[in-house]
Amino acid sequence: MVIKYHLLWVIWEKNQIFHPLLNNLSLNTPGNRGRILFSLDGECVFPFHYKNGTYYDCIKSKSRHKWCSLNETYEGYWKYCSAEDFASCVFPFWYRRLIYWDCTDHGEAFGKKWCSLTKNFNKDRIWKYCE
Repeated sequence: MVIKYHLLWVIWEKNQIFHPLLNNLSLNTPGNRGRILFSLDGECVFPFHYKNGTYYDCIKSKSRHKWCSLNETYEGYWKYCSAEDFASCVFPFWYRRLIYWDCTDHGEAFGKKWCSLTKNFNKDRIWKYCE
């Protein structure tokens, strides 16, 4: 497996980032206190493992904005998520006794359409609302 991304190394002290391209932004960063391995153009890897969890979409852990890992197991390489980074629905997916090829509102109390992020919702129970 080849992972392709460009890293931006910066110095971080007391929630301040010092780098000419970032104009000294003040923000919280996920993990890695004292150094940031931040990418402007890397690709999110889903699912990824961070601390004791497995994530199938961008998360908002220890940060003001949603972010993702650039490795299958988070090793400090990350980026903020943009619209195209969020996890996509997986079709077809199995829910209860049916196979779905599109978003569905079955089983949703408010009638809002949703989809699975894995092929087997019955086993994994990972989902998101459709837009």
